[in-house]
Amino acid sequence: MISGGSSPASLVDSHYLSVMTVSDISAYGLVIGGSLVIILSYFANLLAKRTNIPSVLVLIGMGIAIREGLNAMGLNSIPFESLVLELLGTVGLIFIVLEAALELELTREKMPLIIKSATMALLALLGSSAAIAAFLVTSMDMPLFEAWVYAIPLSIMSSAIIIPSVSGIAANDREFMVYESTFSDIFGIMAFYLLLGNSAAESTNSIILSIGTNLLVTFILAVIVSYVLVYVLQKITSSVKLFLSIAVLLLIYSVQKLLHLSPLVLILIFGLMLNNHRLFFPNWNSTRKWLKFLPSPAKLLDDHRMHELHRDYHLLTLETAFVIRTFFFVLFGMTVSLLALTDLHVITEGLIICCILFGVRILSLLIFQRKRLFPLLYIAPRGLITILLFFQIQGAYSEFSQPQFDQGILLVIILVTSIIMTIALVQNGITLRGMMLVPDMAHRDNEEGETSEDSVPEASDSEPAAEEPLKD
Repeated sequence: MISGGSSPASLVDSHYLSVMTVSDISAYGLVIGGSLVIILSYFANLLAKRTNIPSVLVLIGMGIAIREGLNAMGLNSIPFESLVLELLGTVGLIFIVLEAALELELTREKMPLIIKSATMALLALLGSSAAIAAFLVTSMDMPLFEAWVYAIPLSIMSSAIIIPSVSGIAANDREFMVYESTFSDIFGIMAFYLLLGNSAAESTNSIILSIGTNLLVTFILAVIVSYVLVYVLQKITSSVKLFLSIAVLLLIYSVQKLLHLSPLVLILIFGLMLNNHRLFFPNWNSTRKWLKFLPSPAKLLDDHRMHELHRDYHLLTLETAFVIRTFFFVLFGMTVSLLALTDLHVITEGLIICCILFGVRILSLLIFQRKRLFPLLYIAPRGLITILLFFQIQGAYSEFSQPQFDQGILLVIILVTSIIMTIALVQNGITLRGMMLVPDMAHRDNEEGETSEDSVPEASDSEPAAEEPLKD
């Protein structure tokens, strides 16, 4: 018997509660926490579909709540924060660019749209970066080079937010926004790292020469490696080959990074080859009669295995990118301070940058999309890539970090651009849809849609546009 009527269980519980500190958080605690974050992120996507609230806002709010909880426990800093962010950033960039490349279908019919969207994305990126850099130099007395380092991430549209949000708009506008946001991600990431890779250049001519040489060498290596990797992968009969190829890509990416090349070009070309293998491995015997004496590249590949490989990679990148997006938005929420939103100076600067972004977008749309501006004008959110590159500035490239740029400005820009997009879509009568993670689900939906169309002769005018899923 224990005096005082206390049970052994109560004594044990009180003992652990009295001595538990932040250091007592075990691997199981991290697993539980990470699992809960992913589960809540899934429900955030469902919430976005039902209430028109972008999931990014829910995830950022989740990160803020976690930060407050950790502060209450006495944890003021995350152990190995910079290393974790850099590792997630490297893997995240690879999967995000690969996911984008797997969505780009290079056909003759789509080439005008691809060229148009790519040109607009590039010009909007350069125009926004130049205008924001000029503002940062003027208002914050930031050095010109560092101003460009900060301006490029702010000029990148978030395909992670745009693609699942525009599934209900007109088909032409939807396809244009998917391509534009994808190219904005790719061009922005490459421009950011090309700029940082030439930070020691002495003149503009040397920068141009260095970038040109860098891209040429990188392109040649990327094409060679991609051809070899695609050929070898479709020859492997073992079921364990996806992560093998990912390991090879990570290895080559890291080696090229150490050599100060542009490794994302490799990821882009590899993804394009997987999705457009017939274009990169043409049948010369039927299209090029003067090349009949040479073996046709099309004979090197098996179409059935290539389709299976593309399907597997598509599923892998979608699932992995979903997890990476989740943790990045949550981590961003953990790094921001709500007190920054009470600073009038921070809010003013964030709103000015938003005005610059939408001003450049108006000019771009007037040049490339003269027929209609609504709702395309307001679909320009900033999100994952912007946050990811800002983490890189604070971590791996901390020598370019500028303390006068408050983190709250980034939060204001993300919130304002996301809210404006949401209001525009709601006013246009569009229901936001959650991200479709499994391509087989899309296939089943297509089959069900075809069945229903056969059984029902006529449907309402609004339903087909709202329910048509994005094509893989």
